[in-house]
Amino acid sequence: MFTQRSALRLAQRAAPVRSAAQRRLNSTQSKYPWIVDNEFNRERAAVKHHAASTSGTAVIPCLIGGGLNAYNLWNEHWEHWSHMPPLEERVEYPYQNIRSKNFPWGDGDKLERQCQLPQQGQGHLKSSVIIFPVTMSRSDVLIVGAGPTGLVTALWLVKQGVSIRIIDKAQADASTSRALAIQARTLELYRQLDIAEDVVAKGHKIRATNVWSEGSHRGRIPIGDIGSGLTPYPFIHILSQDQHERLLEDRLNSLGVQVERDLELVGFSENDSFVTARLRKHVDYKSEEEDIEKCEATFIVGCDGAHSAVRRASGIEYAGATYSHIFFVADIEGSGPSINGEAHVTMNQSEFMLLFPYDDNHRARISGAVDDTATGKGVDITFEDVRSEMTRTLKLQIDKVNWFSTYRSHHRVAAAFRKGRAFLVGDAAHIHSPVGGQGMNTGIGDAINLAWKLAAVIKGQVGLALLDSYETERRAFARQLVNTTDSGFNLVISQSYFARILRTWVVPYLAPLLAKIDFARHKVFQRVSQIMINYRHSFLSTGATGDIFGGDRLPWVPVGDVDNFESLKSITWQVHVYGEAKVDLIAWCQSKNIPLHTFCWDEKYRAAGLQSDAAYLIRPDTYIAVAEPSGNSQRLQKYFEHIGFQL
Repeated sequence: MFTQRSALRLAQRAAPVRSAAQRRLNSTQSKYPWIVDNEFNRERAAVKHHAASTSGTAVIPCLIGGGLNAYNLWNEHWEHWSHMPPLEERVEYPYQNIRSKNFPWGDGDKLERQCQLPQQGQGHLKSSVIIFPVTMSRSDVLIVGAGPTGLVTALWLVKQGVSIRIIDKAQADASTSRALAIQARTLELYRQLDIAEDVVAKGHKIRATNVWSEGSHRGRIPIGDIGSGLTPYPFIHILSQDQHERLLEDRLNSLGVQVERDLELVGFSENDSFVTARLRKHVDYKSEEEDIEKCEATFIVGCDGAHSAVRRASGIEYAGATYSHIFFVADIEGSGPSINGEAHVTMNQSEFMLLFPYDDNHRARISGAVDDTATGKGVDITFEDVRSEMTRTLKLQIDKVNWFSTYRSHHRVAAAFRKGRAFLVGDAAHIHSPVGGQGMNTGIGDAINLAWKLAAVIKGQVGLALLDSYETERRAFARQLVNTTDSGFNLVISQSYFARILRTWVVPYLAPLLAKIDFARHKVFQRVSQIMINYRHSFLSTGATGDIFGGDRLPWVPVGDVDNFESLKSITWQVHVYGEAKVDLIAWCQSKNIPLHTFCWDEKYRAAGLQSDAAYLIRPDTYIAVAEPSGNSQRLQKYFEHIGFQL
């Protein structure tokens, strides 16, 4: 005969196997309707109540939720349990009317039941074994999708002390990839995780882009440090997505979080304070109804690509269209004039190809698009179907093909980036042609924009209304980007006489000339690198000082050994003053525990648009929230009051 205390001691020792048994328990509900799939940790109170009044019954301790915590609570409240009558003498079955006044940890009146339980008067369960209900896992944020966007979302949340769970339906991380370019703005933000230099060290810097047409080399556009003076990373950086993901996942693992792979989101439901997600493990898949695991999260974030399960479950429309062309990617090793460590683009009468090098020797990635009507094979085209055109137009000798893949591309923007407690990020929210290398970087920008806001809400610093700014700030840029890349791609593939002349004769000769003009070179770099993105239209942005507005990216201005981006490595609110800080501003920052960084005035700051002695309130994602020319603290205080943010 087990005593109540003995049962709980066994439960404590068996706690590590509880989560493994949980999935099996959930899948048996249809067979044993009296097994409760409970919703909250507070149901542990009823479990202990049940056990306290049951004697002569074998217990399966490995399924009880709580472990050491349950044992401690039992001891603490033993007197509370000991006076309760046996099960058969109670007016109500213990699970059916749990109230906070009866149980010290409360909130029992919010208990939701999913199974019909035995009614009063039915006595003990017929089985000689009582299985205790298992508490569902609960996290602050459930992230669906473990590509670069999902991993970045996880990293920024974990760094801010938010508990997360990240799942992916793929069995393993990708060994093939499409995205290559990591833009300067992404590298700037990667400083907050101290991974920017690792990304740079593992990748390849593009020195120049060569333009080809119909097998002839038409021009060379020097790139190098094309954005010199604008950013600490003034170059175009290439790192394959699979390597990029491994680096991000390794950093996430070092923070104590593992990606749960081969786990698919089936759907989710939402109430006022959390979502309940249904997950299915593919390895154990048997039928639609079996092997479903349930978990809870305060928010759910869909980073699960163009066919997003989160978007589908949220009922959000994904308006747009699919390009008629078939896109391909080939990872090759070879030799020839185009395997020289530089980028190459060929624009022919009917198709285009891009070659990006991994190194200076022999490895490269070639991507392109072919007209589906010309091949008639759709996505079933093979490498042999494009090999001859590659070798002819790029003068290639291909020695080895590591892998080859095809796909269709779309241009779409979701009707909303948020619905209740569900959010869409990256390709789940917007997708476009690969022209310009913007897709992955835009998704990463989405993730960082959302992460600090979720963290603030979860910590109770601000209300849910702050989360509306995510869609306001990111959807506007996504729409602009989709329109821009769509126009660029249509120009590249257009068969009109004007378009063919433009891409085969005008662009190849004009582009190298424009690249020699600093103004033109910088304008192109600012757009491609995403350092021009701003949130001036957001309700989180206010004020202006000269050329700098609330919502702008803080200009990078190195003066001697002083780098004004160094303090931005911290994911926190902070204030910058270029010149002398006002006394009241110093006192206000100290009282609010906001870091204040002052920089001795230099004319380089004026050249970048900054104003002497002005106060710049910087958001955790390094964008300017308030640009206050007076340098006083009153505007900053009113700003936090206006958005309802508690410091």
